[in-house]
Amino acid sequence: MLEAEQRLLMLIDNDPAQCRLVSALAGREGWRTIVVDDYETAIATLGTREGMQLSAIILDHSVPGDRACELVAEFKDRRPALPILMLTNSTSPQLAVEAMRAGAADYLVKPVSPDRMMQALRNTTTRERPQDELTPLSEKMPAQLDFDSMVGTAPPFRDALAKAAKAARGHGHVLIEGESGTGKEMLVRAMHAASPRAKTAFRMIHIAGVSANSLESQLFGHEKGAFPGAFDQQAGAFQQCDGGTLVLDEIDRLSLDVQDRLVSVLESGSVKPLGAQYGFKVDVRVIAASNLPLADMVSTGHFRAELLELLSRTAIELPPLRERDRDIGSLTRYFLYQIGQQPGLRPLGITSDALRLLGAFDWPGNVRQLQAVLFRAAVFSEGDALTAEDFPQLREIIGDSEPVRNGPVRESAGVQLYAKDGNLRPLEEIEADVIRLAIGHYRGRMTEVARRLGIGRSTLYRKLSDLGIDNAA
Repeated sequence: MLEAEQRLLMLIDNDPAQCRLVSALAGREGWRTIVVDDYETAIATLGTREGMQLSAIILDHSVPGDRACELVAEFKDRRPALPILMLTNSTSPQLAVEAMRAGAADYLVKPVSPDRMMQALRNTTTRERPQDELTPLSEKMPAQLDFDSMVGTAPPFRDALAKAAKAARGHGHVLIEGESGTGKEMLVRAMHAASPRAKTAFRMIHIAGVSANSLESQLFGHEKGAFPGAFDQQAGAFQQCDGGTLVLDEIDRLSLDVQDRLVSVLESGSVKPLGAQYGFKVDVRVIAASNLPLADMVSTGHFRAELLELLSRTAIELPPLRERDRDIGSLTRYFLYQIGQQPGLRPLGITSDALRLLGAFDWPGNVRQLQAVLFRAAVFSEGDALTAEDFPQLREIIGDSEPVRNGPVRESAGVQLYAKDGNLRPLEEIEADVIRLAIGHYRGRMTEVARRLGIGRSTLYRKLSDLGIDNAA
């Protein structure tokens, strides 16, 4: 009973539909929600008996508008330990910086997926492990849309980029697998930008953020009166993306019934809206992304083998950051450059001690988590370069272990020349990395790759075969 009383949430919002949604999501995590629709009432509520029992606040930026950050600061002044989450339509890094400096614990960009909202609420009351504070923020810096923006030289990563660059030139369906935060969405956008469909329709559906009841309608469309509440005809994503690209993110969350309908659409090239007596042909390229290995889900009966076969004729796997730890240095410098270009921030360097600290962490949230941690550190840093002291949560997790103080900085600005034992790597391994790097850099244009490497195209393909880079051929 005590735990239930402690899990009290105040939602400051004047949108009834959103209030119902957030309250329902919070209820799944055991929260009871107080809803207030203006900031004057919110301030007054803090001083009440119920207000003293609050465990968190969610503030919709639209309620106080330009005064949102002032309100966050006032809340923190009155209740310093109370976590505040800001909910906003804005993707402005400037607002993220101001909100965090005012004291916001997290920054959620609408529409927020249920999983993201629930994770943010969990983090407000989870005190057992300090790395919970390192969960990725939702601030969105302008996304780059080309393969050149995907930094890294680790062979599995360069293999994935080379394969994606080649696949981008075609029209077949693609499956991208990898843990959350490995860069699947960025890779999808880079593939679309480099594809023949770059100037055609593009839509991404985050399956985890859509209710099961409305997902079929969003995908396939519906006729007027097809179900209770279907007051008008609606075109589905397949119809809207005819001639273009449809991205199904977290396809591992798709129900078996919808999987069956998707198999039918992909096999026939024809989609039939709910309640319709007809179907129509569509030309849609599907790029599916999954956080989980779909082959494992097929073996347990949670994913259709037929759908996996249709999607995985081109399959790309993005490795987790812990398997490409030598990329941490180059990724860090790339992100710090990007962060330094944002309004309200400035370019920062980073010390060797800080790089060693970053290199010693396992990064369960992968590249996205690294970017978020650097963003947070840059917001509060007062020096010209980030030091180990700018990452207090990491220091608490890792401690002052010997590998952090004296270990090598796990980074690479280009191709890795040395093995972990300090000796030079074999020439064929270095050559393979150079070729992978070139294929990714020139987006799979093999004639250009061969020209830039100073070899003939036939020689390039022979080297691909000799070095075992079959998936880039």
